[in-house]
Amino acid sequence: MVRGPAPAERHKLDAPDAKDFNCEKFDNYDPTDYFIRMQLIRPEIPRLTVRRMTRYLVHLQGLGASDVQWVSSRELAESLGLTSSTVRQDLSYVDCCGISKRGYEVTKMTDSLAGVLGMNREWKMVVVGAGNLGRALALHEEFQRRNFSICGIFDNDPVKIGRKVGHLVIRSMRDIAHVTVMEKVNIGIIAVPAAAAQSAADYLIAAGVKGLLNLALTHIVAPRQVSIVDSRIITNLLELSHAIQTTDQRRLTL
Repeated sequence: MVRGPAPAERHKLDAPDAKDFNCEKFDNYDPTDYFIRMQLIRPEIPRLTVRRMTRYLVHLQGLGASDVQWVSSRELAESLGLTSSTVRQDLSYVDCCGISKRGYEVTKMTDSLAGVLGMNREWKMVVVGAGNLGRALALHEEFQRRNFSICGIFDNDPVKIGRKVGHLVIRSMRDIAHVTVMEKVNIGIIAVPAAAAQSAADYLIAAGVKGLLNLALTHIVAPRQVSIVDSRIITNLLELSHAIQTTDQRRLTL
């Protein structure tokens, strides 16, 4: 379990630019704010559109890998369970026009979407928590292919510190500030139990990260200049189980 500094010292760590932060809760936090606040997208693009753009980009990258050169809005819509009009409206925000009877050029549209979403640059990340989840993330090769580079994994457990995870060595929490500055880390991934999540966040905030991906089943408090995205598999599974149960109940009433 990762333990951060004592409450009174949370925001006074010996780290570059560490300050006393005026933390506020994000009661109605929208994950898309993460992209907006880090200036990865243009603020005028609707948030729901941004979410769909991430799906378009992943799908287009797959098409490009299969040497597909052109794709129509109808084909995109059918592949992603959307309507053609929605796809066309979303892509109107991108600097890449379609051609009648041919659609969109896959390579150009991929590059345009990558630019809007900030995927045309490398993002440096660190993982806090070297348990099963943290180690799995550190070993996940897909991150690197998407321009997300994990350059450090940290824990407070003396038994874990010094062990290798892929090409990385698990380091002490005290090393976070040094690695963040040296590697120019942008994002911190919190992969610790709920009880330790806030302390992990405090370390990362004091070290100067700009965004947090919170995988813990708890709320994280952070200053306004630090963006947070909550990604909770258990919550998604509960939503899925509810959807399946609802579908089954409807079938029984037919």
